[in-house]
Amino acid sequence: MSGREALWLLWLFAGAAQALCPRWAPARAAEEMAHLQQQLRSWDSAYYNDGETLIDDALYDGLQRRLQRWQHCFQPAAEPDRSVWTRSGVMDHPVAHTGVKKLPDKLAVAYWMQGKKSLWLQPKVDGVAVTLVYRQGKLAALISRGDGAKGQNWLNKAPYIPALPQEIDDKRPQLILQGELFLAVNDHQQSLHGSKNARAQVAGALMRQLPSPILSQLGIFIWAWPDGPETMAMRQKALKRLGFGLSGDWTRPVSDEEDVARWRNHWFRSPLPFVTDGVVIHQDKRSTGKQWLPGSSEESAAWKYTPPVISSEVQSVEFPVGRTGKIAVVLNVAPVQLDDKTVRRVSLGSLARWQALDIVPGDQVAIGLAGQGIPRFEHVVWRVVQRDRPVAPDPQQYHSLSCFYYSTDCRKQFISRLSWMSRKNVLDLPGIQRSTWLRLLQQPGFTHIFSWMTMSADRLSTITGITPQRAQQIVHHFNLAQRQPLRRWVKALGAPIPEAALLALPDSSWTALLARDAHDWQQLPGIGVTLAERIENWLRDKEVRELIAFIQQQQAASGSAINTPTTTRPAVQPAINVLDADN
Repeated sequence: MSGREALWLLWLFAGAAQALCPRWAPARAAEEMAHLQQQLRSWDSAYYNDGETLIDDALYDGLQRRLQRWQHCFQPAAEPDRSVWTRSGVMDHPVAHTGVKKLPDKLAVAYWMQGKKSLWLQPKVDGVAVTLVYRQGKLAALISRGDGAKGQNWLNKAPYIPALPQEIDDKRPQLILQGELFLAVNDHQQSLHGSKNARAQVAGALMRQLPSPILSQLGIFIWAWPDGPETMAMRQKALKRLGFGLSGDWTRPVSDEEDVARWRNHWFRSPLPFVTDGVVIHQDKRSTGKQWLPGSSEESAAWKYTPPVISSEVQSVEFPVGRTGKIAVVLNVAPVQLDDKTVRRVSLGSLARWQALDIVPGDQVAIGLAGQGIPRFEHVVWRVVQRDRPVAPDPQQYHSLSCFYYSTDCRKQFISRLSWMSRKNVLDLPGIQRSTWLRLLQQPGFTHIFSWMTMSADRLSTITGITPQRAQQIVHHFNLAQRQPLRRWVKALGAPIPEAALLALPDSSWTALLARDAHDWQQLPGIGVTLAERIENWLRDKEVRELIAFIQQQQAASGSAINTPTTTRPAVQPAINVLDADN
């Protein structure tokens, strides 16, 4: 087996893994499928009958694939769900619209191209697919794609579309062309401007009863000539002679997946006269028109761009508790590719927002990318009928003075407190992150957030996953942390003192710090009356005092002076984990 074939199999099995069937009883499966199918048909009706796009195309496609997957799981003998052309008065296509095979990535493109010769690439123009029928050189029909076999005749709109030749210099009894009516734009860069709702504008203009001004702004891109000239080069030359020269300007020969990827990226970032949503690879020679059937053809294939917003199914809901007791909500979703990132989880924000949105496992949500490529929840796309709501933590249980000591209920906040201490601007414990703390918690006697101060290398080396060498490194960093200045330890403890006040704090010992009253705290920047009282009360807490006494005891035993500045050393800031609700 070649390397390429092995990669293809990996991709194939990965796709299969994502398509696992829901664990539903037959009655629930039937209810969920009927509910989703009803909604899809409602969207179809709005689109086909009224020219209204009520849902983004990529989100619609994702939901239809989902319904088809459910059908495969629970009704394998059923015909896969497809959008329905509902308007009356449709007419037959003289040659069916075959559609194109959708390829998810470059690996799939490479596999599809194997063994095929003389391949050509075109932008996948984002518009409305149509059939043009010329008889004795005159335009006789303009048929929407519909279901591929039948569509609506929009011939009455053709005179308002200057880009459509009403007559061509070809007098054969019937000449059939297939292409895309698109909204003409100037210097459109897909990477910057997105889809601009172009397809919906074209569809709306064509479906309205009265002529729309938008019709004059439409162009035509011919991508298929059933039973036309034998080769792509011959077809493009003949199309130009007939007045359809645009496609010839955007047709390129390709020999492998690298060529395809290069042009795809180039067109994605270059100024174009139309909106695109990917590229299409065409075989040079095609079968005769009578062999074309609605569906997916193996004679052409599309590699679409990743949409700016993509939908995914919520698999579970997590409730991380941050170091201050703040509860956040994280949605674990079925893995999806967004730009160059694989998204498996997305933060929803606060508990109150989750409760207002009412998201449960099985719901479909839209995800986009915020600044710096961070996955961002956009909105709910679809809700399952059966609402199995997860139980959220009690917000009254967690606060800035809770979970200094370990317990099962405190596990999340306790780990968040430890992870906070590892940061470079706190105690600077490089390489000691969440996974390390989880291992250390296996040790008996790890009862509070500073229990690590008593651990030895010999003791750590008995923990699974920690070698003697790693144990020595961890203890070395623990020892260095003991010499951090007081303000770092106050920060590690989690005192509610602003950063500016900490930097201005003149105290160099715990004794001086604890001697401060509310008036003294107000002398530091960023601290008013209310916050000063809160800090004073916070430092009087029994558990806080116990932990401070423990820190003092350990530092005295080690001979570390709390007010001795530590030497700055290079260290990588631990990665911010989405599970820390305070980040």
